[in-house]
Amino acid sequence: MVFQRAAMREFAANAMAIFVALFFILITIILIRLLSQAAGGGLPPDAVLSLIGFTALNHLGTLLALTLAMSVLMALTRVYRDSEMVVWFASGLPLSAWVAPVLKFALPIATVIGLLSGFLSPWAQGKAQEYRKQLEARDEVSNVSPGIFREDSGGRRVFFVESVTENEAEVKNVFVSMPLADRLRIIVAAHGTVEQKPNGDRFAVLRNGRRYEGHPGSPEFSVTRFDSYAIRIEAKEVGVLELTPRITPTPKLIALPTPPNLGELSWRIGLPLASLVLSLVAVPLSFVNPRAGRALNLLFAVFVFSTYISLLQVMQAWIGQGKIGFLAGLAALHLPMFALMIGMYVHRMQLLSRLFRR
Repeated sequence: MVFQRAAMREFAANAMAIFVALFFILITIILIRLLSQAAGGGLPPDAVLSLIGFTALNHLGTLLALTLAMSVLMALTRVYRDSEMVVWFASGLPLSAWVAPVLKFALPIATVIGLLSGFLSPWAQGKAQEYRKQLEARDEVSNVSPGIFREDSGGRRVFFVESVTENEAEVKNVFVSMPLADRLRIIVAAHGTVEQKPNGDRFAVLRNGRRYEGHPGSPEFSVTRFDSYAIRIEAKEVGVLELTPRITPTPKLIALPTPPNLGELSWRIGLPLASLVLSLVAVPLSFVNPRAGRALNLLFAVFVFSTYISLLQVMQAWIGQGKIGFLAGLAALHLPMFALMIGMYVHRMQLLSRLFRR
């Protein structure tokens, strides 16, 4: 039908614009958070881009669910505002006729959301945690960034370098502070490199510098000049990645139906179901009353979306804690929302039928 093709085109156009805007906001939020960690020395600068990718993939399913609901809502809101909906109703087209084009548009996206929440999101979370474990296993020297004081994992040494050469083979203006049992040792050097011995041991070799030793607060410090000074770099082992339900593949969740696994499974199944229900709820919710303002239904839709997702997370926690069964939890959340959607359709269609009988 003509109205279905027109509706599909408008849904797609709105979805593309909304997704780009929301994705840009998501990337900006992630970037600010990771850059603040990197500026504080908690994250190497070269790890920011990789973690942005993993984090964005993790939130992509929720982003698409919001995009789907908002694209349908905004498209039909425009149809109401421009009085096109009145023309369709006058020609005998009921409100329920919009369910078909909405489902044709929403089902493929809901399938993608299901694949994202069921497979790609846990993979991305697992890779992000694995990558952070590898970052934690880096030696102190590898984590040093120019212009930032960095403490090693044991809190025994503090490193600082002013600059790094273009090939990253040498650092300049090095500062190292090493508290000892009864004194403080400070080393400053003009240059520094990392060298590896045949047995695999790695050393930070400092050149053209001074070593200061003494008691803090005392004027008695010994000063030793050196041409070369080697500091052994302690190797670290990569920590074992704990297989939590959030990073467990979906087939393993099904194979091992413990309460925490079933709680995670309820989220992965519930998100695509919620996206479908919300896209259908957008049809009766898109009615615009010119006297109430244009943004009222949009604000209410955001409230409904956030409430539904929050309840989905609450139900996930309850199932994970064993307070409610898996099937009972899914039914307790999604069936009332489905019933609410049917009630909204019935209510809106009754109002429209009274209007057109007049």
